[in-house]
Amino acid sequence: MTDTILNHRTIRKYKSDPIPSPILDYILEAGTRASTTGNMQVYSIIVTTEEELKNELAPCHFNQPMVKEAPVVLTFCADFNRFNRWCRLNKAEPGYDNFLSFFTAAIDALLVAQNVCVAAEDAGLGICYLGTTTYMAGQIIKVLDLPKGVVPVATVTVGYPDEMPELNDRLPLEAVVHREKYHDYSDSDIHSHYQAKQLMATYQEFIKENKKETLAQVFTDVRYKKDDNVLFSKSLLEILEKQGFMVHP
Repeated sequence: MTDTILNHRTIRKYKSDPIPSPILDYILEAGTRASTTGNMQVYSIIVTTEEELKNELAPCHFNQPMVKEAPVVLTFCADFNRFNRWCRLNKAEPGYDNFLSFFTAAIDALLVAQNVCVAAEDAGLGICYLGTTTYMAGQIIKVLDLPKGVVPVATVTVGYPDEMPELNDRLPLEAVVHREKYHDYSDSDIHSHYQAKQLMATYQEFIKENKKETLAQVFTDVRYKKDDNVLFSKSLLEILEKQGFMVHP
């Protein structure tokens, strides 16, 4: 399993082979063994295999090809709907209509997602996390008929790989691990930690393609712009309120 984790690759091209039900159920079961707050399991997994539904989901993920091509699309949701209903059926009034509860459920959902991904890769499947889910949560809610109390937080495509890309780069361990307490970085630390990434041919090409001076500018000015972050933040907060997670005293 450690080898599986250390050799994780993002797979964007898949064979058309379906995933056998026993294997799919196996990786989903592995997901449910993830840690969960208070053993409440305040998450749901939407398994999408039908072509028509995948076609509807594709625009929610900026029409990335793997949404249609992967045999399975998994949408992981923060879900207090089920737990709230259980509480009320058992003479208990839930108090989970707030941001903290959404955050709790989102953590649960992401822990499940990672378990599923590791189990999938260990079973010979490939996966790709889609970062578009929170951007387009409102549209996904409509396509998947998510009720109040349910918000999508992550999407993963799953299938048999039709490519074998190189391992993605990662910052060195000393860049992300702090011993005992947080130790803030000096300027020289930052330069040292990011030097290898900045010098990679792939990223140098990004800089040229986007007509920027540094890799950091590609991130701040092109890929993850402040205006976009503010826009999608506002949209997500509105969705959380609509779905019942932002009730004020």
